[in-house]
Amino acid sequence: MTQTMLTDTVYVSFSAEIIPKTAESLIGLFANLANQSVPHVYLMLSTPGGAVMSGLNLYNIMRGLPFDITVHNVGNVDSIGNAIFLAGSKRYACPHSTFMFHGVGFDIQSPIRLEEKFLRERLDAIDADQRRIGQIIEERTQLTGEQVKGLFLEAQTKDATFAASCGIVHEIRCNPYRLQSDKPLSAAR
Repeated sequence: MTQTMLTDTVYVSFSAEIIPKTAESLIGLFANLANQSVPHVYLMLSTPGGAVMSGLNLYNIMRGLPFDITVHNVGNVDSIGNAIFLAGSKRYACPHSTFMFHGVGFDIQSPIRLEEKFLRERLDAIDADQRRIGQIIEERTQLTGEQVKGLFLEAQTKDATFAASCGIVHEIRCNPYRLQSDKPLSAAR
């Protein structure tokens, strides 16, 4: 992660997996910026996703910060990274960036004994996490609940044009450093 001070906007680059360590580092940076009364943070994001718990924690904190957050997909935003991306009040994507959606799962560490109680607990946790992520996507985009369920079942990568067509991004634009003079690209090219 790096930050650069430029006028009233602080630029932050985050290109990492969402795990407790990276999420806590970003949260700590945001807390420092809030304590400095920074009015606007521009988060350049690329992530393969990661831990749902860390991602939802980051989403909720970002939504509650006392400054405006713009998020710009500068590569790939995958999995739980989509919820984090949607925390931005303004959202942009580079023309060749992608968004990948899939359902929630869990890894099995062996040796493990699978019994009904364990499987029911895991399924309940998966359902709860998937509902929370689905609600975020529904609330912050123009996608319906059924469309979100379809995205989770598809497990496909979507492009910036798709993201612009359904409100995941507000504009497709190339350069995160040119806020005012950067001409947004048409969503249909």
